[in-house]
Amino acid sequence: MNKIKVVVVDDSALIRNLLTKIINAQPDMETVATAPDPFVARDQIRKFNPDVITLDIEMPKMDGIEFLERIMRLRPTPVVMVSTLTARGADVTFRALELGAVDFVTKPKLDINQGMLNYANEITDKIRAAHAARHRLKLLPHKPLGEMTATAQAKPAQTAALGNRFAATEKLVLIGSSTGGTEALRVILEQMPTDSPAIMITQHMPAGFTRSFADRLNQICQITVKEAEHGERVLPGHAYIAPGDQHLQLARNGANYVCHLSAGEPVNRHRPSVEVLFRSGIEVSPKNIIGIMLTGMGKDGAQAMADLRKAGAYNICQDEASCVVFGMPREAIALGAADEVSPLNQIPRRLLEQLNKIGGRAAIRV
Repeated sequence: MNKIKVVVVDDSALIRNLLTKIINAQPDMETVATAPDPFVARDQIRKFNPDVITLDIEMPKMDGIEFLERIMRLRPTPVVMVSTLTARGADVTFRALELGAVDFVTKPKLDINQGMLNYANEITDKIRAAHAARHRLKLLPHKPLGEMTATAQAKPAQTAALGNRFAATEKLVLIGSSTGGTEALRVILEQMPTDSPAIMITQHMPAGFTRSFADRLNQICQITVKEAEHGERVLPGHAYIAPGDQHLQLARNGANYVCHLSAGEPVNRHRPSVEVLFRSGIEVSPKNIIGIMLTGMGKDGAQAMADLRKAGAYNICQDEASCVVFGMPREAIALGAADEVSPLNQIPRRLLEQLNKIGGRAAIRV
């Protein structure tokens, strides 16, 4: 078996050594070189032609973002960013994902040595996912979330958008995503009209990043995008993203849908878990739900999505060609969870067409 060749780029000797130890402990991967800065990394990448690069963001001589831009332009290679868990770290990390990085891991604030070792499974899983994504680096459109579009600049007041088509219905959209999901979610949410049904989202992401992610999406979308809060009412024209350390569930409070957050045990090794979100839809109102499974490694949410369909929901899975990693959709499709399988760029249109079929007093324009 050919091992996954990894080049580790970080200005910290401690982080380089820890990542090397974690990677070399795996039977299917090895660190072929390390580098303290992008200039040394450039030569190592040319020499070893790695399958995956782990890349620090804040480095001397040239920061990780500038180096990532050069990699993606001159020698596209799967990259996993190594990020600090700060507000600035979150913003720069999302910029890296927009530029084509496959995923990121966070450096612990305290006890870096033990903290990094505790993340060993997450780090190696993300390296494997990046390796699996090596042939799909340029399939997703990379448009900076920080640049507001003309549509976003003219974003109407939310109160004016409700009560027209779906505000009086109980239709809901539940979305699960992981590796590659930040860009996939942008593609979908950007095209949702202001009077679309409420959307609830579980994206695998650590605590401290989901609020920044929601805020960035909110800048460019017609609908309101926010990090979910416990007990808040679920409204049309809104998208709710699960906080990075809590499960998001659909619940009822009288006649209203509400967000329920919990710090329960991880499910399928994830908190938040797509399985938890989809299963809550089964318990509350399955026939009013459209479920969507986007790119991601593993099987989180697959069984619940299959059960959701059996309970009456309509489900769409992203197709293999447009996925960064075709893990979660593949597992869901294998279980019979999908009513249809669509390329990412077709999912917004198919979602709106399906909503027109199943409810609302007037058609949404597609």
